[in-house]
Amino acid sequence: MNRIFHSGSPLSRLGPLERRVLEAVWERRSATVRELIEGGHLHLAYTTVMTTLDRLFKKNLLTREVEGRAFRYAPSLTREELYSQAAGEAFRQLLNTSSEATLPLSHLVEVLTERDAHLLDDLSRLVEAKRRELRNGRELRNGRSGGSKPRDKEKP
Repeated sequence: MNRIFHSGSPLSRLGPLERRVLEAVWERRSATVRELIEGGHLHLAYTTVMTTLDRLFKKNLLTREVEGRAFRYAPSLTREELYSQAAGEAFRQLLNTSSEATLPLSHLVEVLTERDAHLLDDLSRLVEAKRRELRNGRELRNGRSGGSKPRDKEKP
């Protein structure tokens, strides 16, 4: 799935027209050029919609199947998946901007605070949940389950 990040976030590579067309396909779940135009979803020339759908297909954001003499396009990602991947890529780029990892993290905390102080509580809960998940994964790999202590081996 990461193949769409070869030249930056997929959202950053989309122009306004591509975003509009992608939104129209998401709305319908799948569509042909004619369906998008005749359904009133897009008030654009047929060839403009066709070219834009083809570009989205080449960017791996749409799939397509032959249907008669046309193609039927469908999203290869949900909105949530696309936004999640874009956010992940943005955070990776942010963390790569400084050799001091805490600097971008402190900026993230500042932005969250500006937006809504309750987001800090959400972030704290997410961090704690991830810590528990990682701790449980380590315990399982080490042969322990849950919070139980390691057992002493019986002596012969």
